Amino acid sequence: MKIIPVAPAGGSIVQGYLGRDPTCAGFYPAGHPGDLSSYRRRAAAVDESFPPEAWERIAQGLRGGGEAGEARRSRFVSEGGFVVTTGQQPGLFGGPVFSIYKALTAAALARRLEEALGRVVLPVFWVAGEDHDWEEVRRVTVAGLSNELEDVEVPVPEGAKGSPLHRVSPASSALQDALQHLFTLLPPSDFVPELQQTLARCYPSGETLSAGFAAWMMEILGPAGVMILEPEKDPWVQDRIPVLLNLAQHATEIDRALGLRAEQLRASGGEPQVAYLPGGVPLFLEVDGIRERLFVQEDGPEGPRFRTRDGAEGWTLEALAQYVKADPAVLSPNVLSRPVVEAALLPTLAYVGGPGEVAYLAQTAPVFESAGVAPPVVHPRLSAVVLERKVEKVLDRFDLEIQDLGRPHDQLVASLVREDLPDSVQASLATLRTVLADPVAALHAAVKEVDPTLQGPTDALLSQFQHAVGEVEKKIVQARRRQVETALQQLQKAQTQIFPGGRPQERVFPALVYLARYGEEILHAWMKAAEGAVLLD
Repeated sequence: MKIIPVAPAGGSIVQGYLGRDPTCAGFYPAGHPGDLSSYRRRAAAVDESFPPEAWERIAQGLRGGGEAGEARRSRFVSEGGFVVTTGQQPGLFGGPVFSIYKALTAAALARRLEEALGRVVLPVFWVAGEDHDWEEVRRVTVAGLSNELEDVEVPVPEGAKGSPLHRVSPASSALQDALQHLFTLLPPSDFVPELQQTLARCYPSGETLSAGFAAWMMEILGPAGVMILEPEKDPWVQDRIPVLLNLAQHATEIDRALGLRAEQLRASGGEPQVAYLPGGVPLFLEVDGIRERLFVQEDGPEGPRFRTRDGAEGWTLEALAQYVKADPAVLSPNVLSRPVVEAALLPTLAYVGGPGEVAYLAQTAPVFESAGVAPPVVHPRLSAVVLERKVEKVLDRFDLEIQDLGRPHDQLVASLVREDLPDSVQASLATLRTVLADPVAALHAAVKEVDPTLQGPTDALLSQFQHAVGEVEKKIVQARRRQVETALQQLQKAQTQIFPGGRPQERVFPALVYLARYGEEILHAWMKAAEGAVLLD
């Protein structure tokens, strides 16, 4: 088994930013993630903006970090430390493995910065339990024992659609049925019994997907020292309210700035990752248990009034403030404001994001500016492929690169089988295709003097001959395909392992699939790969 790093993806703005294109760098005002000076500037800004008592309160809200977690939190308080953040909405049983890649990249970057700055730097994973997209997170996909993709899922609890994940627990029987289903699909190994115990401990009956995800990530990421933050819990749920209400107060200003930023991105050859919604506020409000986007209804001398998408109107800033007193979790950030809340509440040096996040963080500068918060450095996460030996053998057999497996199976097979034909057959077919070309072309020109309409039959002659050659070639290819059918079945299995359903492996398969096969060995391999993904020299 090998971990093969993949170059960070992303559109032209992301690639320009990482490639130090000055046109794109302006969308990321904190500086380039490969420059230590960027982090030093950010550290100085943190020291100026955070009061001494802030560190102890922050440490109280961080959990996990492995065996050394408590000692490192104490150092964080005594030294006035920093954090590198990342995060993800909860996925069933850990969700796709890229969440692990984000966390381990944050841990690797934190270690590098701690060495460079001489102060403790904690990696922090923000569990976005306020997310309400149940359809995206209630299932996980694995390749079963027959290599067929199969979904393991829990049904959306009755009445839960639109409710935040941290509010609602799936039915206990549904969660346990999903766990049983999952382990019928994994191959037996020495690591599976312990993995079953860990998952059962993290996802007990009656647990929310958000809490289960947080517990799972705390277990898996402990060896890397990653701290877990759940924003709907104290002290975060209380502390973020002033930041969110401040954003609401400046909603009209933010709306105009986001519209302008969208135009600037398009003018630079990019496209906003998050669609600009005129009048949209980068906040969500729960009304009657449903989390809805806020919009500016009108803005007058007394400040903005808000409405939700589905029509709850007349919310003044004062009404919002009163509404959240009873339950601060009803007001929450969206993707454009969450980084602002993180940077306002945490002494953040950098945010580690996937390609989509790095893209949408190019839109966030106006939100940071309106909130009076300096943005952190934006660093890309590790992107990688778990290349198992059986797949590597298939690549060697067909002389393929990893990315070749992303092609549609039928196209790839047709190309490979033709290339696999003996040289003598390929040469003979090529000769047959050209042997009549020149004579027919000459005849085509000659018959014009006799009767121009005869040129059609001469063209048909060549077409019929080439069709006949094509039919012969098709039969030869089919015969060759039968001869190498076993190898082609291995190819299809390899494609399923690397590009399941045509998507990158890291965005489909959960970490637990590989933990079941390799145990802690693969965690250490991922940690090493994450070290190599840090851009800081």
